Amino acid sequence: MAIPLAERIRPQSLDDVVGQRHLIGKDRPLRNLLASGEDLPNLIFYGPPGTGKTTIAEIAAKITERKIFKLNGTSASIADVRQIVASLDTIDSRNGILLYLDEIQYFNKKQQQILLQYIEDGRITLIASTTENPYFYIYPAVLSRSIVFEFKPVDTEDMKVAVLRAFTILSDEQKTVFDLEPGVIEQIARSAGGDVRTAINTVEAAVLSAPVPQQGEHKKITMDVAASVARQTVIRYDQGGDEHYDLLSAFQKSMRGSDPNAAVHYLARILEAGDLPSAARRLMVCACEDVGLAYPQIIPIVKAAVDIAFQVGMPEARIPLADAVVLVCNSPKSNSAYLAINAAFEDIRSGHTGPIPRRLQNKHYDGADNKNKGQFYQYPHDFPNHWLKQQYLPDEIKDRIYYEFGDNRNEQAAKDYWDKIKKR
Repeated sequence: MAIPLAERIRPQSLDDVVGQRHLIGKDRPLRNLLASGEDLPNLIFYGPPGTGKTTIAEIAAKITERKIFKLNGTSASIADVRQIVASLDTIDSRNGILLYLDEIQYFNKKQQQILLQYIEDGRITLIASTTENPYFYIYPAVLSRSIVFEFKPVDTEDMKVAVLRAFTILSDEQKTVFDLEPGVIEQIARSAGGDVRTAINTVEAAVLSAPVPQQGEHKKITMDVAASVARQTVIRYDQGGDEHYDLLSAFQKSMRGSDPNAAVHYLARILEAGDLPSAARRLMVCACEDVGLAYPQIIPIVKAAVDIAFQVGMPEARIPLADAVVLVCNSPKSNSAYLAINAAFEDIRSGHTGPIPRRLQNKHYDGADNKNKGQFYQYPHDFPNHWLKQQYLPDEIKDRIYYEFGDNRNEQAAKDYWDKIKKR
């Protein structure tokens, strides 16, 4: 079976790895740790696919002269781990065993607890990788005995180095000169979405898809060829994972921060990933939470835009949603009602409630034991300006203030009105 190009050109030293300069650049922590000559600690590599986690684990084994065993959490079992431990007495494991466990988040708690036994007694040095936040998915005892390093998507400039290297190696293997149209390398680098493996696979596909050259000619790799085999820019969007929530968080915070450029960018990424419901939900929440009473008319406007989006579906849904997102960004902001309801919830959850005042209760009779009979509710519409001073909160919290007028024009106008009414 042919070995994939990404495997054939896998870097053999830290200097050949693209990206992750914050970890393996000069005097950076992971490089220093591997070069220290000390016993290798247990490591957890956290980050998206195609960013070098497996490659650096293999290089770590090479540097420390340890035999590396690879397992994947989606298919491996504790029996597989025990089988690896059984090889401890062989000559291959004289310097110790390095277990690389990919996707450790798929190991359940019990499996991780058993794995912990081998880590604690030193029979196994673990390098585990995960695409999910390890602080949520990895057993705390395993986590506490490991050093966590976060891997990041490879940027376009670093990716171009990997793409050019892939073309060079393929050219040498095929003994063919490639004539690359200007922009091809950057096109492939950008389309990979930070995933080196994807970029290399795209290079291989472009070479295979290019027209066979006439004798004596170079093989032409045009922009059209590159575009035809390049996947759309990878949108990392596992709906149960960190990227999902990071993207939605960035979308909402950009609207709250009144940045329409960032907000429509994140909207496009969410919609490109096919998650119309999440985009609509966050948009409606932001209209209520962050614009709120500064421009209360925005709430039905945004709701109407969302209704239109679901009515027409994609791709046209992007248009009313973009209208609503830009409107939210450009609107004045107030979270006064949001703060008010949160403060009310805090009181309720801490037990500060009290009986509803008699005048507000939904009954118009008194028991025989009530000496002060009558409801005593006064109807505000019977008074000038449709208002009178009357206690509505329970006695225990009768002076509590949850709502403070925001400093926007709309709420300040309401404040001026009620200040005049209530002072008369």
